Amino acid sequence: MRPLSAAIEAVELTKTYPGEVHAVRGVSFRVEQGESFGLLGPNGAGKSTTIGMLNTTVRPTSGRALLGGNDVNDDPIGARAISTVVFQDAVVDEPLSGRRNLELHLRLWGVDDTEGHARLVELVGLVGLTAFLDRPVATYSGGQRRRLEIARALVSDPQVVFLDEPTVGLDTRIRHDLFDVLSTLREQTGVTIFLTTHYLDEAERLCDRIAIVDRGVIVTTDTPANLVAALGNEILELRVDDAAATAESLRRGGIPDGDILVIGTTVTASLRGRPGEPYLSRLGDDSIRVRSQTTRRPTLDDAYLRWTGGHIGTVGE
Repeated sequence: MRPLSAAIEAVELTKTYPGEVHAVRGVSFRVEQGESFGLLGPNGAGKSTTIGMLNTTVRPTSGRALLGGNDVNDDPIGARAISTVVFQDAVVDEPLSGRRNLELHLRLWGVDDTEGHARLVELVGLVGLTAFLDRPVATYSGGQRRRLEIARALVSDPQVVFLDEPTVGLDTRIRHDLFDVLSTLREQTGVTIFLTTHYLDEAERLCDRIAIVDRGVIVTTDTPANLVAALGNEILELRVDDAAATAESLRRGGIPDGDILVIGTTVTASLRGRPGEPYLSRLGDDSIRVRSQTTRRPTLDDAYLRWTGGHIGTVGE
């Protein structure tokens, strides 16, 4: 039986800005307690607007958003009391030490001194900042600062943590270190994570389920593994001179339109157990020049591009 209250629930959530800019168009989803849920989409798809409505910083035009059963419009204080946000931009005070930053946030949340000290020690140990805690934050590396941001967000012992592009601008090694930190925190605390990101490897590693949003609408929701499996077991990838003619030749050869994706001069097709050679022969018969060809396993990138059409959004985030 599902819990009576989801950690997060959106019901026909809509946001329209002045000038009839429809940033979010009636999205609905449910995130269970303790789940890690990712929201992916092109620039301008509505990710940041959605997360803003969920964390009470953006007022919905219509629909409902609930955190632990608390309606963000009717009870924003209740919703904020059980949630926290790690923003894209740093919000810690650089002249202060890491310890002082965390102590200030514990006081702002009204946490008892004894309990607060124990929580601070535990969180700092979990994120791996013990050795740097008494240094000014201005001397921290990008990864250390991000770890402090995560610890700061968790001092209130929230039920839900919103991570809005948490690793943007960080190098690959630091990003992977933070993956481990977030996974450990989730295992140790049972916190629900709601993540927006442009890094598909990040979503694949951290998220139980993913929703892909495009032009303000959720186009699919599933596990990363199921999204990839839906493409079959093999992808034919072609670099060609005439992508439109290539796609038409593949269609005439029997590949459904929904299994073909064209981005620039690259055409990919899901083979679904069919051999690729007959299609390559057909392209030759149709006098279509293939500059390069390969067959490979499908990835989450393929699934993402298939659902978003590979385009770049234009509406505000």
